[in-house]
Amino acid sequence: MAEPTPELPRGRLRVAFRLVRALVKHHKRLFFTAVGGAAVFAACTVLSAAIVRLITDDLIAPRFNNGSVSKSRVLVVLGALVLVGFVRAAAVVVRRTWAGRTAWRVTERLTGQVVQRLAQQPVPWHRQQTTGDLITRAGVDAEAATAILSPLPFATGVVVLVGLSSSWLVFTDLPLGLAAVAVFPALIALNINYQRRVEKYFNTAQDELGKLSAAVHESFDGVAVVKSFGAEGRETERLAQIARRLREARLGAVRLRSTFESLLDGIPTVVNACLLVGGAYRVRSGDMTIGELTSFIYLFTLLVFPLRLIGFALSEVPHSLAGWNRIQDLLKQPLVADPARLLQLNDDGIVRLEDLHFSHDGERQVLRGVNATIEAGRTVAVVGATGAGKTTLLHVIAGLIEADSGTISVPARGTRLVFQEPFLLAGSVQDNITLGAPIDQPTIDSALSIAEAEFLRDLPNGLATEIGERGVGLSGGQRQRLALARALACQPAVLLLDDTTSSLDPTTEAKVLANLRAALHETTVIAVASRPSTITLADDVLFLEEGVVVAHGRHDELMRDVSAYRKLIEAFEHDRAELEAELQS
Repeated sequence: MAEPTPELPRGRLRVAFRLVRALVKHHKRLFFTAVGGAAVFAACTVLSAAIVRLITDDLIAPRFNNGSVSKSRVLVVLGALVLVGFVRAAAVVVRRTWAGRTAWRVTERLTGQVVQRLAQQPVPWHRQQTTGDLITRAGVDAEAATAILSPLPFATGVVVLVGLSSSWLVFTDLPLGLAAVAVFPALIALNINYQRRVEKYFNTAQDELGKLSAAVHESFDGVAVVKSFGAEGRETERLAQIARRLREARLGAVRLRSTFESLLDGIPTVVNACLLVGGAYRVRSGDMTIGELTSFIYLFTLLVFPLRLIGFALSEVPHSLAGWNRIQDLLKQPLVADPARLLQLNDDGIVRLEDLHFSHDGERQVLRGVNATIEAGRTVAVVGATGAGKTTLLHVIAGLIEADSGTISVPARGTRLVFQEPFLLAGSVQDNITLGAPIDQPTIDSALSIAEAEFLRDLPNGLATEIGERGVGLSGGQRQRLALARALACQPAVLLLDDTTSSLDPTTEAKVLANLRAALHETTVIAVASRPSTITLADDVLFLEEGVVVAHGRHDELMRDVSAYRKLIEAFEHDRAELEAELQS
């Protein structure tokens, strides 16, 4: 990955220059090809004004005054006009094509840098970020950062056009030329003033867009919690406030731009009318020919739209700078140590946990001196009341979070964790199982069979069926079985199940667990469980209470010897019975 470009220094002109240089430094040939096309376009525009003068003075005027004009003269002048037109059109094609290619290549590079940096950061870093904001930086911010590149070649061509046309106008008629040229600094000053005033609106809008995206993803992820606590109104108001701030920032930029464009249209129009009146007096006095006045007005009229492009390019500078700075803020964040790299690996297949401690932000202790040894090929149920540290323990074993202290030793063949709420991609079933890895079909077939996920083959297009964002086309139990098949296809040494079968009916759950025991002789299964039927199928039970392993043994032994465990299982059975009674009624 290319090294992130150093932070741009303050100072508007330097910022704009450094921003453009940083964006195009890897694609200079594409960019300067577009700039070359814009320069040719500018030269042809001025040349076309000269040809308009020839048409008026050498073709139209003689025809009216003398009644005839040389055919060869007509062919030469019109041929020159057609040739300049073709060259000018070709220059437009070159400018637009290569400007577009430059913008897309740079956007692709920036997006790749962001995605690669996100992939390099471990899960603990991602836990401190908001998903929506990260997505915004990889998408919207990358596009915003390169927004300046599309109009920039034309804007550079306009600078050439202004220089050439100013010389031509002054050369054609000194008084009118000076009057026309005097308008250009005023228009440039208008553009710069607009760029300065609109910058704050673009910065605010870009930040609020990131906040809105983050808030929407939070609400989507926590929709069950929002509904459970009846917080729909509060959440709606939170999103509405962010949306209002975004709306005000956008409207502020639109209001300012509408005033700016009105002045940009109005000033040249008034000046053009004045030039026409003044030119008429100059023609009447014999100081100008009709052809010179025609080419003069023609060229000045052609300059109005290109000058708008300078304003458009300058207006994109704060927009691009806002996106660029947000991307650089992300790229400059140091890489966080990956907890998975700190795990000790072994070749005997045993999971060893020694004196594990973990707390959130150094405050509430979740794990307090966990000690356990799990033999290879065993199925262990992790049981405990809510808040006992079951999920945290699995995340520590998986290397998703780093323990504050202690030792963890896991098999070198690796671990796979299946969450209670699996995340599925908006792709095909096959893509969700393999995630792009080169997994052969027999392995996929075996994983589907063990996970009781053969129903996926009965979908309209089989494993090629698109399941929608987050697997919206599947039920909760179907999503869990697909996620389990995904983990099994990797053939891990340790399979971690975080209440993965909670959405399955007891019969299907029993089949899945029986399949795991029958097919995975060498795979260690550690499963958070709350169903008594699931717990009884395990070889051993790891009983947690307030982050401490109170007991580790067979289910029947713990039922006999550990009263706290017995009371918890009885509570599970009571809750299960009440739930079934409610469903039947």
